Amino acid sequence: MLMNRLRTALCAVATILAITSLSNKASAEPLTLKRAVDLAVQHSTGVAIADADAKRSEQNRLEIRNTFIPQVTVGAGLGYNNGFPLSLENLAPSLLNVTTQAYVFNMAQREFLKAARRDTSMFAKLAEDRRAQVVFDTALVYAELNKLEASLTILEKQQSAAARVQTVSQERLQAGVDSQVEVTRAQLNAARVRLSMEQSRGQRDLLRARLAQMTGLPATSIETVADSIPPLPAPISETQFVSKAVSVNTNIQVANEQAVAKEIRAKGEHYQLLPAVDSAMQYAMLAHYNNYDVFFRRDTFQRHNLTVGVVIRFPVFNASQKAHAQAADYEALKAKKEAEEVKNQVETEAMKLQQAVRQLAAARDVAQLEYQLAGSDVKTVQVRMESGGATVRDQENARLAEDQKYGAYLDTTFELDKALMQLLRATGEIEAWASSGK
Repeated sequence: MLMNRLRTALCAVATILAITSLSNKASAEPLTLKRAVDLAVQHSTGVAIADADAKRSEQNRLEIRNTFIPQVTVGAGLGYNNGFPLSLENLAPSLLNVTTQAYVFNMAQREFLKAARRDTSMFAKLAEDRRAQVVFDTALVYAELNKLEASLTILEKQQSAAARVQTVSQERLQAGVDSQVEVTRAQLNAARVRLSMEQSRGQRDLLRARLAQMTGLPATSIETVADSIPPLPAPISETQFVSKAVSVNTNIQVANEQAVAKEIRAKGEHYQLLPAVDSAMQYAMLAHYNNYDVFFRRDTFQRHNLTVGVVIRFPVFNASQKAHAQAADYEALKAKKEAEEVKNQVETEAMKLQQAVRQLAAARDVAQLEYQLAGSDVKTVQVRMESGGATVRDQENARLAEDQKYGAYLDTTFELDKALMQLLRATGEIEAWASSGK
C-alpha cells in the first residue's frame, strides 16, 4: 500500500516537472539576430542620449540663427514718480511699451552660425556611430551566445566520453590490468571537462543576461537561431580596407568637424572687432499721472510714442577681445593637429585589424585540420578495436580528443568571425550585414 502511494506521488511529481519543462520551452522565444538588433537599437540608452545631443545641437544652431529675427517684448513700466519722471530699467514709465531688436549686419555672428552648423553635423555623425556601435555589440553578444550553445553540446558529449573512460579505467584497475595512475588520469580529464562546462554555462548565462538588457526581453525567453546569422563577407585587400576605413571613420570625421568649427569660431572672434549694425524699435504709451505734461510742453506732449532705427557700432580699441581672438586661433590649430593624429591612429588600427584577420584565418585552418585528423584517429581506433588491437578506453579517448579539437575549432572560428565583424564595423557596413539575415 505504501509503495503504491509512493509510486503515485512520484508520478505526480514527474508530471508536474514535465509540464513545467514544457511550459518553459513554450515560453522560450526564438530570437533572430535581426530582431535582436532592432530591439537593442530601440532600447539603447546610448542611442537615446546621442539623439538628444544631436537635437540639442540643432536647437543651439537655431538659437544663433534667430538672433537675426526681431525679438519682440511687450510689457509695462508702471510706477509712481515725484518730480521729473526718471526711467525704470532704462525705459520711461509707461502704461504699455513694445521693444524689438535684431542683428542686421554682424559678421561675427554669421561665423558663429557656420560653426554651429558644423557642431550639428558632428553630433549627427556621433548619433549614427552610436547606433552602429549598438548594432555591433548586439551582434557580437548574439554570435558568442550562439557559439556557447554549440560548445555546451560538445562539452556534454565530452563529459559522457570522459565518464565512460573513467568507468573503464576503474574496471581495468579492479581486474589488475591498469594502475591507479590511469584512473587518476581519467578522473583529471573528467574534472577538466566539468570545469569547462561550468565556465561555459556561467559565460552563457552572463551573455544571455546581457542580451536581455540590450533587447528588453526576459533572459529565460531568449533562444538564439544559428541560421539567422548571415555569412560574413570575405575581407577586401589591405589597401582598399584602410582607405575605406579612414574615409568613413566617425572619429576622423568628428575631429575634422571640430577643427573646422574652431577655425570658424576663431574667425568670428576676430570679426568682433568689425562694425556691426542692429535694428531696434520702441513704442511707449505714456500716462498723465507721471507728470510728463508738467515737465514738457503741454501743447506738444502726446501719449503715443514710437522710435524706429538702426544702431551702428564701430569698435575702436578692444585689447581684451584681440587677445581672445588670438587664443581662439591657437585653439583651432590644436584641433587641426589633433585631427591629424586621430587619422594616423585609425590607419594604424586598421592595418593591425587586417593583419589580425589573416592570422585568425590561418589559426582557423590549423584548428580545422587538427579536427579532421582527430576524426581520422577515431576511425583508426575503430578499425583496431575490430581486430583486437585497441580497447574501449582507447576508443573513448579518441572521441574525447575529437570533441576537444572540434571545440577548439569553434573557438577559433568565432574569433575570426569577431574580427570580420570588426572589419564591417570599421567600414560602416555592420548594420547592413546584421539586417540581411533572416
